[in-house]
Amino acid sequence: MTDLTASFVAVDASALDDLIVDALQRIVLFLRVDRGTLGRFDALPGQLMTTHSWALAGIEPIPSPLPESRFPYLAPLLRAGVPTIYSQITDLPLAASADARALSSFGLKSMAILPVAAAGQTLGWLSFGAIRHAHNWTDDQVRRLRLLAGVFASALLRRSKELELRSALAENLALRRRVEAENAVWREEVLHCGGPDDLVGQSPSLTQVLHQVDQVAPTSSTVLILGETGTGKDMIATAIHRRSRRAERPLIRVNCAALPPTLIESELFGHEKGAFTGAIARQIGRFEVADGGTLVLDEVGELPLDLQAKLLRVLQNGEFERVGATASRRADVRVIASTNRDLARMVREGTFRADLFYRLGVFPITLPPLRERRQDIPLLTAYFVEKLRYKLDRQVTHIPDRAVAELLAYDWPGNVRELENIVERSLILSSGTSLTMAGLPANANAAAAAPHPRSAADHRTLEQVERDHILAVCERCGWRINGKGNAAEQLGLNPNTLRSRMQKLGIARPGATGEAAGSDAGRRLG
Repeated sequence: MTDLTASFVAVDASALDDLIVDALQRIVLFLRVDRGTLGRFDALPGQLMTTHSWALAGIEPIPSPLPESRFPYLAPLLRAGVPTIYSQITDLPLAASADARALSSFGLKSMAILPVAAAGQTLGWLSFGAIRHAHNWTDDQVRRLRLLAGVFASALLRRSKELELRSALAENLALRRRVEAENAVWREEVLHCGGPDDLVGQSPSLTQVLHQVDQVAPTSSTVLILGETGTGKDMIATAIHRRSRRAERPLIRVNCAALPPTLIESELFGHEKGAFTGAIARQIGRFEVADGGTLVLDEVGELPLDLQAKLLRVLQNGEFERVGATASRRADVRVIASTNRDLARMVREGTFRADLFYRLGVFPITLPPLRERRQDIPLLTAYFVEKLRYKLDRQVTHIPDRAVAELLAYDWPGNVRELENIVERSLILSSGTSLTMAGLPANANAAAAAPHPRSAADHRTLEQVERDHILAVCERCGWRINGKGNAAEQLGLNPNTLRSRMQKLGIARPGATGEAAGSDAGRRLG
């Protein structure tokens, strides 16, 4: 490791490719596996590209490009930067049966896939595969491989930045200087008011949240993050993990609203082979995967009551059983729960256990909705413009005062996520250097001249607000859920998650009636 790391220090951009291949060869031979591969996500959506590879004689390289559709389980983990380690391919969970078939077609018996990430972005992945004989990946090996993946990432990012800089200076240095000068003021504000993990803002309410993150992150206490959809609960959870002593261990997420009740227990705690119909192999649960790290339970208010009792037991003594097992297992996991529901009211209604509520709420953090931190809207807008304009190849350097006024007048039921979507849509439609606002509801311009009637007093519950907003977006999109610019994308949700929320809230496409309304919506929409 020391020798490899030293070889990547100050390496010339033109020599990096050969150095990476040489490093892959050395690692493969040292581990006594068969193949090492470095890959990236292609600019075309749905493609996985191999950039560097080395294998023993007679071992075929991994085909490239590979469609992500062949890996419906692993590809999202890969893009999320989650390490995937299996000493036996047969240990893949039932949900990854398609992935297991694809991996077996490459002759793999064991694999280790590590995220190649630097500067807060996942650039690709580093993988090693055993084909002749299965390989037992020890914790020590995995830890060192993750460090080496970081070395690769830093070198690749450094080369990318160097090549980008050379190209930009060669093509139009004068234009770049002019754009930088025009942007100097608001870029400085954005860069200096961002909190951990892109939490941009200077409002007192956000400052208080960031102070709470600093207070609780170094501890191992359970955290409950409360807030409306789109306020950044996942970013707060990530910030707590990264600033904790568990930052080098896994950060695992489970969306409790996206899984049917019959699968949540298996997903959280795992199951034994034959535990139920379709359990063709043992599956390790998320608690075991997150051992030593952090487990984020998104939408914890959706957990069924019977599972709430089992979750409470894990929180109290760290013990759980896989489905179909008799022996208890232990895991050292910090739990961060989040929800947009009123758990206190659910406790009163008997749909959420009071003891679990108090156990999760050791350190509650409530995120303010965007309408309660309006002074952050100009900073967030500038931040998203800066973040997205290079990705979208736009030259926008100016945000007109009228655009800012429109944004400030809007109520933002979708919060920061909705704002980012609006900015991205506006950038796509902006052909010059000035941002052209697009995508705000028709009454937003009128609201800029007069107070929004709802801003004075809105007595709806959070669930009613959510239902009204989802209904309005679905109607605006012609009840199309999937696809670019349609309801799921506008709301910043996975399509399946949106369908689940619609069924729970009783939202159905006009014409769907009776008991089948919710499920009919799931089948007919999108």
